[in-house]
Amino acid sequence: MDTPVTIPSEPQALIDLARSGNRAALARLISKIEYRNQDTERLVELLYPLTGKAQVWGITGPPGAGKSTTVDRLLTHLREQGKKVAVVAVDPSSPFSGGAILGDRIRMQQHSGDSDVYIRSVGTRGRHGGLSHSTKEIVLALDAAQFDVILVETAGVGQTELDILKLAQTVMVILVPESGDSIQMMKAGLMEIADVFVLNKADRPEADKLMRELTMMVGMNAHDENSWMIPVCKTEANRDVGVVELLCEVQKHQEHLTKSGKREEKTKTFLKEEMLDILTEELKNSLEQILKTDGGKELLEKLYQKKIAPYEAAKTLSGQN
Repeated sequence: MDTPVTIPSEPQALIDLARSGNRAALARLISKIEYRNQDTERLVELLYPLTGKAQVWGITGPPGAGKSTTVDRLLTHLREQGKKVAVVAVDPSSPFSGGAILGDRIRMQQHSGDSDVYIRSVGTRGRHGGLSHSTKEIVLALDAAQFDVILVETAGVGQTELDILKLAQTVMVILVPESGDSIQMMKAGLMEIADVFVLNKADRPEADKLMRELTMMVGMNAHDENSWMIPVCKTEANRDVGVVELLCEVQKHQEHLTKSGKREEKTKTFLKEEMLDILTEELKNSLEQILKTDGGKELLEKLYQKKIAPYEAAKTLSGQN
């Protein structure tokens, strides 16, 4: 029997072990990042020079659209191509424990014995900005751990999901025929984030109608010879129909990013967001500490008694007054 490997706590040793393929070390590394412990800054500092090789694909869409099934099928086909693949499944948290619901892992159980696949469920823990920030840094860790493709599946279409998908180079928006009535409401946001539309469960009634609507919506956008024309792919993910064609379109988009110079642009946007997230997190923590002081409590009491307005109180707290 093999002797169990002791998982080190020292950041560099932990990263080295995770990069060697030790899944327990990778899990420990991601947990440290997710829960924002005292080693997070040092870990990211060490990880960052090792990043920049992985492709990051985002998968979003309304609940019940078949996102997890699509991810599972994409994962299977990517492994057939010899790619090392990681999945970050952003789950709604348990309101009691704060942990992630593990439905996605259960669906992907067939890959559990594959050493070149890593699946991690990330709980929202009721937070918005913090979720987006930790997810970005988890992706950095997986990139450094030498995965070729990282699939980030969000819980649904919403503001938090749009924030997370800023880290993705290629975004797939998965819809089903029943989504047709809500297309008008989602149109602006979808066009802003989608690189590939996926019409899943395409064997259902109304599928052709939604296909026409999506194609028309894409066609109405101005295009030039250097822009990306968003494809609309029909799939039946549960039967693995159309998934190979979807994979081809995603890989074409990845090629387009390189040829057009958009990959560099997306990377710079990601790094800008990372800096803003760090500053926001540090400022929030600093201000929360000030509010615990006698002066902070006095300011809050003045606000409560309406002796001061919220904007004035905020400016006082930030030192502008």
